Amino acid sequence: MKNVESSEIALYRKYRPHTFKDVIGQDHIISVLQHSIAQGTISHAYLFGGSRGTGKTSIARIFARDIGTATQDVYEIDAASNRGIDDVREIRESVHTLPFESKYKVYIVDEVHMLTKEAFNALLKTLEEPPPYVVFILATTEIEKLPETVVSRCQTFTFKKPNQHMLAQVVSVVSKKEGFSIDASSSDLIALLGDGSFRDTLGVLQKVMSVSEDKKITIDEVERITGAPRAPLVQDVVYGIVYKDKEKSILAVHALVESGIDMTVCMKLILEKVRFLLLLRVAPALSKKIETSI
Repeated sequence: MKNVESSEIALYRKYRPHTFKDVIGQDHIISVLQHSIAQGTISHAYLFGGSRGTGKTSIARIFARDIGTATQDVYEIDAASNRGIDDVREIRESVHTLPFESKYKVYIVDEVHMLTKEAFNALLKTLEEPPPYVVFILATTEIEKLPETVVSRCQTFTFKKPNQHMLAQVVSVVSKKEGFSIDASSSDLIALLGDGSFRDTLGVLQKVMSVSEDKKITIDEVERITGAPRAPLVQDVVYGIVYKDKEKSILAVHALVESGIDMTVCMKLILEKVRFLLLLRVAPALSKKIETSI
């Protein structure tokens, strides 16, 4: 396997947003946070909810920095591995210590839904009456698992999943920065495999880059490395559906099953192709744009 420079550090870490301007697809959140900073109306507790890889922790770090918090006054806790009442008691005790050199001490608690019931109860009192220099930012992928008593004490933001177009643009931009060329169909497939997550999408891209011999990423290469369904078979399924050719569709489906690919990904690709065909029928003006994707 050929190593590339980008393999020395994970792409999602290398291209993680460092300023609000770098953040993609969360304008509804950024505008509110920037306004609160400008007005000096900083809340004592924020709750960031949304699916994985949408930028919750990155935005929490940017927000902490933009309100003037030095690195040594930012504390990140992974609630998945520090979920007990004793862990929360440590937080409760530490909040009463003044910041080292900042106006605020910021506690970023990731995967907060993993806390035990007893830990939530212990955290609740601190959320109700924190010292004026303490800001909590709770992040979770499963906001529905949080007690209502906790949610009601936070300013809540719901993060949107990036659409496939956004992810494909990120793939294209990052590929170029890493010295790779990539065609549109390859970017689209990698974006689809990323399943609405910037982190997962860049993870797929890095996997493909790590075995590319000529720094030219093609759709065949992406399919081979990721195990994604081969485009001709997906097209045969759609062709059979459109032209009522049952045999063609069944043979293609059989070949896809025999290849051992992820059928969820396969169905997404089939639905995408069908969607494009419907768009071509009702919106022929989009034909040039669509033809580059099918």
